[in-house]
Amino acid sequence: MHQRIHLSIMLAVAIAFVLVTTPVMAQSAESLPAGVTPVLHDIAAAPSPERLRQDVEKLVSFGTRHSLSDTRSDSRGIGAARRWIEAEFNRISERCGGCLEVMTVSGTIAGEERIPEPTEIVNVIAIQRGTLDPDRIVIMSGDIDNRVSDPLDGTSDSPGANDNASGVAGTIEAARVLSQHRFPGTIIYAALSGEEQGLFGGKILADYAKEQGWRVKAVLNNDMIGNIRGINGVIDNTTARVFSEGTRYVETPEEARLRRFMGGEVDSPSRNLARYIDRIADGYIPNLDVMMVYRLDRFGRGGHHRPFNEAGMPGVRIMETNEDYTRQHQDLRTENGIAYGDVISGVDFDYAAKLTALNAASLASLASAPPFPAQVSIEGAVQPSTTLKWSMPEGKVAENLAGYKVYWRLTTEPQWTYSRWVGKVDSFTLQNIVIDNYYFGVASVSRDGFESPVVFPGPMGSFGE
Repeated sequence: MHQRIHLSIMLAVAIAFVLVTTPVMAQSAESLPAGVTPVLHDIAAAPSPERLRQDVEKLVSFGTRHSLSDTRSDSRGIGAARRWIEAEFNRISERCGGCLEVMTVSGTIAGEERIPEPTEIVNVIAIQRGTLDPDRIVIMSGDIDNRVSDPLDGTSDSPGANDNASGVAGTIEAARVLSQHRFPGTIIYAALSGEEQGLFGGKILADYAKEQGWRVKAVLNNDMIGNIRGINGVIDNTTARVFSEGTRYVETPEEARLRRFMGGEVDSPSRNLARYIDRIADGYIPNLDVMMVYRLDRFGRGGHHRPFNEAGMPGVRIMETNEDYTRQHQDLRTENGIAYGDVISGVDFDYAAKLTALNAASLASLASAPPFPAQVSIEGAVQPSTTLKWSMPEGKVAENLAGYKVYWRLTTEPQWTYSRWVGKVDSFTLQNIVIDNYYFGVASVSRDGFESPVVFPGPMGSFGE
């Protein structure tokens, strides 16, 4: 594994999921005042369609960004593209006083169907360190590489404007916006390589994260966030899809047996991350509705969140709702009056800015939350009430912890519908709410109102320690 650290540490501004008008510690355990935080609206309004256009145009200008393309040229190929991304992260860091650590994480792949000869797969990342809990990490990613019809063709022109210059541009733009703030937890902006050849960049970074002891709580993978015209004839700039796995890939046979009797098939940490993003959209992104898709990815297809899921890290795919397959993995050509190829005219930059805003607000809220509830358990069989328990964090990482909210919903409901603020305790009993009829979870709340995702009890819903 290869890495180069270019700039140093950052600190960022805690922002809030809910505005609390009186000190949280002074409130009763009965209720937590509802509201919104203007700074999240400000963050959501900050992504610029024009800056996204400039970044996509620059990425397209490299001719091809295929993983097997030229790595030495300064103007063509994936090498030039990733060096430009690295330089852009460095420019962002300079503007915030060196707040980002910019580095590359790479590995050599060979003997694969789409990478037959030894090839270095290089990811470019920028780390924005948290102020209280720097090892607790949320990641936004996009893919540098692209392809034409032949997955081994590393020389033909391949603009890759939407797939996936849009996702990389969104990641860079989120870094521009969020680097102006400070957060308790760490945010990583990742431009990954090797996606079209087998999701290798994501695997390399996931392996590196485990080696470094990173506590990765969320991966927001952005793959195609700029197209609003579907091959199905639908034009839609008001919805986005969020794909998430229903049960954890790393579930053991014993955990599967437990899930069979307790439930949790639709409450993996990735699924509750998707619900969290849906709530962010509802609260902070005008004219955007999240379609939660209960599937790891599109039917029979894959994305760069999958290697993180396979390493036990929660992750989702964020993307457009209606795809145009004539613009994906296609040689540039016109046949039967149809223009094939992923060209820049197929990107709607207002829509790309909207999905970038969804990412930025979600990352800000996640990084501002206190430690996510851990070791959550539940009991209440053959009883009239339900009791939830969890561990209470201590030390600096918990300095912003105000308390907890308990959530529940009918088992057929897609989103959490009921909640109760219970204060700074490590257990709570919901009287006369029968465990058999609902699903339950718990979220941590910061002193200024930020919430973590809801954590479902047991290993089925655990975000880790």
